[in-house]
Amino acid sequence: MLPNHFSRGPKVKTSTENSAAGLLLLATVAAILWANSPWSQTYWALLDTHVGFSFGDMHFEMTVKHLINDGLMTFFFFVVGLEVMAEFTIGQLTDRARAAVPVLAAVAGLAVPALIFLMINSSGDNANAWGVVISTDTAFLIGALAIINPKFPARLRLFLLTLAVVDDIGALTVIALFYSDDIRIGPLLVAVLLIVAIALVRYLPGGRGPAYAVIGFALWVALYAGGVHPTLAGVAIALLIPVFTPERGRVEETVDLIRAFRQSPNSDYARAASRGLRDSISINERLQTQFGPYVSFLVLPLFALVNAGVRLTAETMSAAMRSPLTWGIVAGLVLGKLIGITGATWLVAKLRWGQLAPGLTLRRIAGGAALSGIGFTISLFIIDIAIGDPLRQDEARVGVLLASLLAFLLGWAIFAITDWISPPEPVGMKLVRPVDPERDHIRGNPDAPLTLVEYGDFECPFCSRATGSIDQVREHFGDELRYVWRHLPLERVHPRAFDAARASEAAALQGKFWEMARTLFEHSEDLEWSDIYRYAVTAGCDIERFDKDVRAHASKVVLRVQDDAQDAEVMDLNSTPTFFVNGRRHKGPWDAASLIRALQQSRGGD
Repeated sequence: MLPNHFSRGPKVKTSTENSAAGLLLLATVAAILWANSPWSQTYWALLDTHVGFSFGDMHFEMTVKHLINDGLMTFFFFVVGLEVMAEFTIGQLTDRARAAVPVLAAVAGLAVPALIFLMINSSGDNANAWGVVISTDTAFLIGALAIINPKFPARLRLFLLTLAVVDDIGALTVIALFYSDDIRIGPLLVAVLLIVAIALVRYLPGGRGPAYAVIGFALWVALYAGGVHPTLAGVAIALLIPVFTPERGRVEETVDLIRAFRQSPNSDYARAASRGLRDSISINERLQTQFGPYVSFLVLPLFALVNAGVRLTAETMSAAMRSPLTWGIVAGLVLGKLIGITGATWLVAKLRWGQLAPGLTLRRIAGGAALSGIGFTISLFIIDIAIGDPLRQDEARVGVLLASLLAFLLGWAIFAITDWISPPEPVGMKLVRPVDPERDHIRGNPDAPLTLVEYGDFECPFCSRATGSIDQVREHFGDELRYVWRHLPLERVHPRAFDAARASEAAALQGKFWEMARTLFEHSEDLEWSDIYRYAVTAGCDIERFDKDVRAHASKVVLRVQDDAQDAEVMDLNSTPTFFVNGRRHKGPWDAASLIRALQQSRGGD
């Protein structure tokens, strides 16, 4: 038995992300209020408080602000690096055609803001702060999208999350190349050796977690001593940690151990089963799960608390409103992100260098691009290391806060205006994505005048029964009808439906979709992976290739299922089977006579 383990792209954790964004906003407001309150001196005193430790003649200390910015933020960059590695290995960025649009849009979203900033601050000390405008704050971005709640946000959200991954890569690269100084060769050579050691940790028979922790801390110290920003240690470790989808054999071995423990409970079986369950999930995924909540709910709020405090005195605001630094940041984030991301998306689609996800429109991209101007975490981070003068730092922070507010308002306006000018049809009454013979699973003449589209899942008993009705409908209309199957796995009631759907897509890569579909329907009550592999043989699949496609090309088959499921979400479909007759949703029974009658009425009757 294989669990529901393959990557499904960026995980939908809206409520958690919204909570994290809310806490980040609360910490930001608290910092601003504290820094401008009668007790403001305690705020600045806290940031300058020194903490450290001594060991013999050795002494190490940092201020609270640097401890958070240089120490705790390492965990933030560590989690970002884990997500980047997972996306490129088993996630959205493995599909090159699909990834090309957000990747190139993200590159433009990095470059155009920097160019706009440098047009306003082309020389002097301000020019060094161009990195402030390059990055988007993912937590605030997703939170803002949830607050605005535009029509049909699912595909845009996935697009923005993929874009944010590339955005993070660009920001990390900029920090490494342009914001590290006083380079010292000796410690950096030690850092190189430590990186090699980290790469070899995966081969240890045990104790890999403690090894990563000890060597990672040593790497942080080496980079700090070498003049490179030490937070990059988190990225280096993350990129060297293995990412994989669980191997079927290992999972089944663990299931055997659990069965043995159930029959004869003892500590040996318990330890072996626990170790098997742990090892079946990649270290990357385990660490994301382990560290992610701490970063979202502790590290980032603390970072906002010590970095967002800006003196909003009349003098500071007056200086900021006259400062090219402030307006360069506002223009770079608000206009640069909108122009760069939207323009690059339009150009890439026009030149056919990549493809947008089905149903994703340029007007949605424009709204998301505007929200991408919410630059916070990385922007404040770079302010601290790129600008030395406290007064100019305050001007820059005012620019970041103002830009984030304007970006939110601009994004809201774009969504509101475009929905008002071109309101969508009532949800679910019209097929949102036309039938594509090169992509969809079609039975019958691809150019037939009549089209019947079914959204269903292989564990649904009603879909199974509808299959017989479809055969009668096809027999009635012959070459005048094309029948199209699309996936809608209802996992809450049909827990094996998603596995069956991606198995059918793996079979489709061998031209065996319909054979596999019929076999799955015939055994809709037995859809464990051990059964599915047997059905693949029955359907005529090369089982080694099937296994490879299911595992090594998991993202490809998953994306095909996801596309259909997201179309269904856009149309608010929540039951199977759901039929569309010539692009219009069918209401009522789905027996053969009812479907024949609906098809005849759609063309004026026979």
